[in-house]
Amino acid sequence: MICPDPPDLEPLKQTLYYSLIGAGVLLALQFAFARATARISGVAWQWLEAMGRRPVFCACGLLVAVVFVRIALLLRFPVPVGGIHDEFSYLLMGDTFAHGRLSNPPHPMWMSLEAFHVNFFPRYASMYPPLQGVVLAAGQVLGSPWIGVVLSCGAMVVVMYWMLLAWVPSRWALLGSVVVWLKFCVTSYWINSYWGGAVGAAGGALLLGALARIVRKPRSRDAALFALGLAILANSRPYEGFLFSLPAGIYLFYGLFARARHLQAVSRWKIVFLPMLAVLIPTVVAMAIYNHSLTGHVLVFPETLNVRTYHTAPMFLFQASKPPLRYHNQQFEEFYNGWEREEYDHTWESVKCLTWLKTVRFFSAFGWWGMYLAAPGIYWVLRNPRQRLLWIMLGLVAAGAYVVVWSNAHYASPASCVVILLYLQSLRYARQMRGKRWRWGAVLARTSVLLLLADTATAVVRKQCDTFYWTCEGDVSRMVVQRKLEALLGKHLVMVRYGEDHNIHDDWVFNGADINSQRVVWAREIDEDTDAKLFDYFRGRKIWLVTPDDDNTYLAPYMPPPDRGQEK
Repeated sequence: MICPDPPDLEPLKQTLYYSLIGAGVLLALQFAFARATARISGVAWQWLEAMGRRPVFCACGLLVAVVFVRIALLLRFPVPVGGIHDEFSYLLMGDTFAHGRLSNPPHPMWMSLEAFHVNFFPRYASMYPPLQGVVLAAGQVLGSPWIGVVLSCGAMVVVMYWMLLAWVPSRWALLGSVVVWLKFCVTSYWINSYWGGAVGAAGGALLLGALARIVRKPRSRDAALFALGLAILANSRPYEGFLFSLPAGIYLFYGLFARARHLQAVSRWKIVFLPMLAVLIPTVVAMAIYNHSLTGHVLVFPETLNVRTYHTAPMFLFQASKPPLRYHNQQFEEFYNGWEREEYDHTWESVKCLTWLKTVRFFSAFGWWGMYLAAPGIYWVLRNPRQRLLWIMLGLVAAGAYVVVWSNAHYASPASCVVILLYLQSLRYARQMRGKRWRWGAVLARTSVLLLLADTATAVVRKQCDTFYWTCEGDVSRMVVQRKLEALLGKHLVMVRYGEDHNIHDDWVFNGADINSQRVVWAREIDEDTDAKLFDYFRGRKIWLVTPDDDNTYLAPYMPPPDRGQEK
């Protein structure tokens, strides 16, 4: 079986190798110095216990730690540069919101400016749900879109901590939030790119934390937070968010009507449903306004419009492919009629390849090899009736992720809180396991967490960002050209000429919300007539040529391709 886009297993193999060595060393040290490690562990637990009594202080400390540690690592991991289509589309959305608009008017020269995952009609805007754009816009107002990414990751850790407080003892909640920090907020592509992940994860944690509190004791505040979690999921990861929240909603209604019979119907409406409606009704209205602004119809989402306009390959494994479309440039032809159809050709071989690829991506984002040391506790977690809902929620999101053709780890971000919670519960059970003389379960639990710390520290030392294949490695060449031209007088138009071996994931044609006012505009070479109209529209600008596939540092005054003269 030959996969057209196989996962890069080398980084995972390397981390497995180092994890085995680290686990051996840590286990040997704890075995040789059992009393000393037990005393150190006891002091750590006492500290966590004391800190756990100050949840507000812990929440503030976690937020500050996430932000300042990541800033301190800028020499190791600089501010990320957008590298792939999705990031550029999100950055366009953030720029649009920062300009005080929901969308932009279509551009007369849209054919030469066409970009991936962007709608140009009826309005010029990103196709993605809006909340990640809100985060980037907030960061842009503060100085850089990446500031919004960092703050969203800090907020995610705080919300995760709040969620865990409703499910596990305070010291375990604090430990779990530290695990979230190490896994997602240091070297993960969630904090080192513009793709997102933190917003959807915060929405899922908000919903799960509110659910546990409402079932235990219904309160209006928690009902409103549950609805806020739904609103966040609907505007960040709507598909996965729906799968995640469906069993939670059913469980909530069951808990209110079947278990909380002491509550009268009037009390249920007043305490739970009215606060929910107070959040959900404005959310639905805002989504309708947003859809209408971008697509002209309140029920047509921007992504739905983009799929109808550009995509011919199926979104789900069980769908059939549409007939190929004709596009205005060669790059779209290669992506939509080439790569997408080759990636999934409706055969079992391609299904197996995609499944394997997703599995590697999910493990890379959500797991580490030391997580398996908590496996002895999984049996008891499975037997616990209180945890069944968590498994159902995780199973639905996983099934939804594997049934779509393309699914990256941050797509499943709503379920990240469940992954962390189930890991902690497994760790709690494993920690209680012991022999006659040796508390081997506690040793495994300590080693599991220490391996995550070692894994993160090793990645920092080696300047190794997330092992996910292309994130955190955006090509700075385009940014260098952009800054070089911005340093010159006047305005500029850059024509991008691709080679025959062009990587369709590495596209340079991306512009902001207000194209005509940009100092530098990026455009595609299409044909002589189309290019002539483009030059006439942007007359007064200096026209340049870049050739990223031949020499990504090349910048020279524009000259037409040689074959145009030969054709004449």
